[in-house]
Amino acid sequence: MAEEKKQNNISTSIGKQQDIEKNKALAIVSYLWILCIIPYVVKSNSEYVMFHAKQGIVLTIAWFILWIVGIVPLLGWLIFFFGSILLFVVNIVAIIKAWQGEEWKIPYLHQYVAKLNL
Repeated sequence: MAEEKKQNNISTSIGKQQDIEKNKALAIVSYLWILCIIPYVVKSNSEYVMFHAKQGIVLTIAWFILWIVGIVPLLGWLIFFFGSILLFVVNIVAIIKAWQGEEWKIPYLHQYVAKLNL
């Protein structure tokens, strides 16, 4: 019984690894702003792509909100400037993590993925 369970875990991890290797490019596209919708629609059967696509959608919403805040003179401009730097760095880190085959949960933003129930 324990051996059968172990074998199921091994086959599951092999399948997941194949999914990751096969879909890295789409996972990266998930973090290119509005293009995040493409992987969400095209590869809805891939857990790896869906993880990154959902985070990409939330990140795109964060960019949009930041752009709206940037309309406000002075304080909005400052928030937009520093927020843009922060979100740009988060985008780059997320792309690198996706390329490495990792499922990195973006701090503070990942909690909204579950709330949006995408």
